[in-house]
Amino acid sequence: MSKFGLESAGLRLLRNVYWSLNAPRLYEEALKRGEGVVVQHGALAVHTGKFTARAAEDKYFVKESSTADHIWWGQQNRPISIEKFDGLHARLSAYLQGRDVFVQDCIAGAGDVQFKVRVITECAWQSLFARNMLAPCSDEAAESFIPDFTVIAAPHFFADPRIDGTRSETAIAINFASRLALICGTSYAGEIKKTVFTVMNYLLPFQEILPMHCSANRGPEGDVAIFFGLSGTGKTTLSADPKRDIIGDDEHGWSSDSTFNFENGCYAKVIRLSPQNEPDIYRATERFGTILENVVYDPETRAVNFDDASLTENTRASYPIEFIDHSIKERFARSTPKNVILLTCDAQGVLPPIARLNPEQSLYHFISGYTSKIAGTELGLGKEPQMTFSACFGAPFMVHPPYRYAQMLKERLERDRAQCWLINTGWVGGPYGVGHRISIGYTRALLDAALTGQLADVAYNKDPVFGFEIPQSCPNVPSEILNPAQSWPDSAAYRKAADALASKYIENFKRYAAQCPIDLTAIAPKRLAQ
Repeated sequence: MSKFGLESAGLRLLRNVYWSLNAPRLYEEALKRGEGVVVQHGALAVHTGKFTARAAEDKYFVKESSTADHIWWGQQNRPISIEKFDGLHARLSAYLQGRDVFVQDCIAGAGDVQFKVRVITECAWQSLFARNMLAPCSDEAAESFIPDFTVIAAPHFFADPRIDGTRSETAIAINFASRLALICGTSYAGEIKKTVFTVMNYLLPFQEILPMHCSANRGPEGDVAIFFGLSGTGKTTLSADPKRDIIGDDEHGWSSDSTFNFENGCYAKVIRLSPQNEPDIYRATERFGTILENVVYDPETRAVNFDDASLTENTRASYPIEFIDHSIKERFARSTPKNVILLTCDAQGVLPPIARLNPEQSLYHFISGYTSKIAGTELGLGKEPQMTFSACFGAPFMVHPPYRYAQMLKERLERDRAQCWLINTGWVGGPYGVGHRISIGYTRALLDAALTGQLADVAYNKDPVFGFEIPQSCPNVPSEILNPAQSWPDSAAYRKAADALASKYIENFKRYAAQCPIDLTAIAPKRLAQ
């Protein structure tokens, strides 16, 4: 237990404070409080009620002198005054008086970059989540632990828009001056990890470290690959490769000489999870210590049903990264990425299964962050995929303007001579409803060929719309699916769809053109209709 108490976070007159409980004790507390049940094979299953995904538009930053000129203000980075934040904090502190809280003193980052985070939660299972996702502080360091940032998560306390100036009763409010974050009115545990990620996204660029919404793994030759992509594009699945050691599945940093994981665990999307396609993740869901979030189970047998999306499409599993075979215990590699993968789920069926990008194209596609949102990953989505552009493949978590992150990526691609690839895990042969989603087997074959250098010497075609290069062949992949212009049965329909997507890219990029000190017009897609 740290000598640096909770008074520093404004918490007083609490009933019981449970410090750094391990998984067995947190299981006991969660079960005693009716927060979840133990299902077959030992995982803890919980339901998060109304919120089964992120509240993307309910994030706030205190706007003051140190942040006013740095934060990318807008719909997903809303300003809040110090007075409103302090009022929300005071009411939250009053709410917690006389209640139990759980504390985990943790480390975000790895290797040479480590950031002390204290997570205070109202629920025992969320304390286990924090312990899974961040590295628990060692017993030796616990007594002298002083947090660099504190996160308080109270899902049963609600903001009041009339008093707090918030959009709703849910609020994720961050104050960099006081190094404090508040999560109110949502039980979705992903808000905890994404709040820590958001904090790191703001602080690390000041240290010339690129924070990234990506997964990462390392090959047998020591080569690192990173995978950018929104939820549902395959970041977790594709990085869990039995032929490569996993560094992490979601959040990383790229320093001058290393690639490191911010987290200690994985938060995998598990809807329709199968032991055939995702054996490593499947095995992890059957371990004691894993949290299954909003996964449906039989109340009598406690057998789970990963195919049941009646609660949400966004079912999740949280588990320590060590539950994955071939994971790197240290959570970092003393080398920088050799291959950078931009993952997109293109429901229009226009983009090829794989394309090779130069650094300028990489910057453009990174800022654009095009994909299709899959049902369940965010509140308000319907059953059909929705086209979206999310800057840096993670706009809700980007705190600085997108060009700052994109330029840092381009500089590192050039400095470290890394190759960037665009991989489409979405539809081929036509759009959603006409074509079909590319098989994960083909995607893995394409990825394997890129990472092992098998695509280095094959012939390429230049795409007339997007300008990137498309390989004419790849081992274990039918050549007819590589070029979408040839895989569509109706070439005129393809040209119309490609032109429409190009126009969406161009229109979207107008939002960022003023921020970019260089002319990116030559990199933009070319309209076929012109």
